[in-house]
Amino acid sequence: MASLDEPKLISGNANMPLAKGIARRMSMYRGMNVGLVDARVERFNDQEVFVEVYENVRGEDMFIIQPTSNPANDNLMELLIMSDALRRSSAARITAVIPYFGYARQDRRTKARTPITAKLVANMIAEAGIERVLTMDLHAAQIQGFFDMPVDNLYASPIFALDILEQFKGNSSDLMIISPDVGGVARARELAKRINAPLAIVDKRREKPGEIAEMTVIGDVTGKKCIIVDDICDTAGTLCKAAEVLMEHGAIEVHSYITHGVLSGPAVERVTKSVMKSLVITDSIQATEFVSNADNIRILPTAPMFAQAILNIWNGTSVSSLFETDTLGPIYEGIL
Repeated sequence: MASLDEPKLISGNANMPLAKGIARRMSMYRGMNVGLVDARVERFNDQEVFVEVYENVRGEDMFIIQPTSNPANDNLMELLIMSDALRRSSAARITAVIPYFGYARQDRRTKARTPITAKLVANMIAEAGIERVLTMDLHAAQIQGFFDMPVDNLYASPIFALDILEQFKGNSSDLMIISPDVGGVARARELAKRINAPLAIVDKRREKPGEIAEMTVIGDVTGKKCIIVDDICDTAGTLCKAAEVLMEHGAIEVHSYITHGVLSGPAVERVTKSVMKSLVITDSIQATEFVSNADNIRILPTAPMFAQAILNIWNGTSVSSLFETDTLGPIYEGIL
C-alpha cells in the first residue's frame, strides 16, 4: 500500500493552466518534480462526463484542482465524477481545490420558493467522497458552515496588498480603498488595513436585480486614487458605474482589484471602455482570449499560494499563516 509520502495532484478541464502552475510551484518548493496524475476527463457524444485515471492512486493523498466556473454545471460534474473515480480506486484522502466556488451567490433565500444552491452543492461534494475543500474568497464566509468537513478559505487580499504596494511604490499616500457595496465592507477594510489606507463605500440601491437605481459615495474621495475591491466581477455593469460615480465625486484615478473575473457577456467591452485605469483579477478562473488581450485588465497568479496551501494541508501545518505578509511575501518575490 502506498504511503502519504507525497501529495498527488489531478485536474479537470476547468483551469488546466492553473493546475499546471500549481504543480510547477510545488516542484520548486519540494525540490523534486511534481506533476499531474495522468488521467482523461472527456465527454461521451451525449455530453456525459467520463473519467479514467491511468495511475495507481491507492492510499494516496489526492488533490483535485477544479474551479466550478463557466460552464458551471459541466465543471461541477467533472469534480464530482473525478472524486468518485478516486474514491473507488482507494485513495486515502481526497481534497477538492476549488479556486472559484460556483453557486456561492445563492447562499440564502432572498425570496419565497427559491433554493439555497450553495448548500446543495456542498452536500453533493460531501456525497462524492471529498473530505476537505480548499477555496479562495468565498462570496460569503458563512458558506464554510454549509460543509460538514474542513474548509480552508484563502484570501486574495494579501496578494492584492503586495501588488498594490509594488505598483504604487513611493506614491501610496493618496490611495483609498473602496467597497462597492455595504456587504463588502469587511473585505475592503481588510485590504485597507494591510496597505494603511482610508476606506470609503459606494452605496447602491437596486429597484430590481440587474438594475441600479442610485449610487452614492460615503466618504470623501476628492484627489484620491481609488481602488475598488470585490470578490466577483460578472457583467461589470456595477463596477463600471461605481468607477464613474467615484470620478464624478473628485477621484483622480480608479483601479479595481477583483478576485474572480467571471467577466461574462459584455463585461470585457465595458471594462475597456470604462473610466477605470486598470482591472486586476486573479487566475482562479481561466481567462478567455478577450480577457487576456484587454489593455486595462491584468491577471495575478494564485498558483504560489495554492501550492503552499496544498503542502501545508498535506504536512499538517498552518494554512492561515498564508494570510500574513511576512509569509506570503517571500513566496511572491520576483513574481509581482
